Amino acid sequence: MTEIDRIRAHFDDSIAAKRRASEVLPQAIAAAAAAICASLQQGGKIMSCGNGGSAGDAQHFSAELLNRFERERPGLAACALSTDTSTLTSIANDYAYEQVFSKQVLALGKPGDCLLAISTSGNSPNVTRAIEAAHEKDIRVIALTGRDGGEIGRSLADPDIEIRVPDERTARIQEVHLVVLHCLCDSIDETLFG
Repeated sequence: MTEIDRIRAHFDDSIAAKRRASEVLPQAIAAAAAAICASLQQGGKIMSCGNGGSAGDAQHFSAELLNRFERERPGLAACALSTDTSTLTSIANDYAYEQVFSKQVLALGKPGDCLLAISTSGNSPNVTRAIEAAHEKDIRVIALTGRDGGEIGRSLADPDIEIRVPDERTARIQEVHLVVLHCLCDSIDETLFG
């Protein structure tokens, strides 16, 4: 296989993953958008977390809400729990890396907020701990996962929502997660400001 063929194969695989996702995820995405809108309309905020590329996605989503997506509108209350390096490193140093998000959820979260928990594997211990903290605070969880949903998929409670990408490869899951986030942003903007 030539380098050009390998590159084309990535595009083809990405398109196929998105097509599979488009068949199974729209209802969960719509439900998640409705939950986020309800939280925002009642004065809640949207906290997001993840590791690595998922941390980048959490920050991306928060920025789209705080600033804007595709239309001019007031900012929406959102924060990415992966952005404050002083907080992250102090919690990791003084306690454990598994608590870097959960301690923030417990300190900043309140009933009626939402937590967007992102993990391609569904097995990130610090994201799982954040979900446990959210449940303690009566905070609804929206989980973006892949593969079999992992520990995160098993830790969700009613009325949490899982948006599980039907793929095994991390790159494909992350690519679909980005589309999901943009779908959420569009739906939130349309619902609140359309």
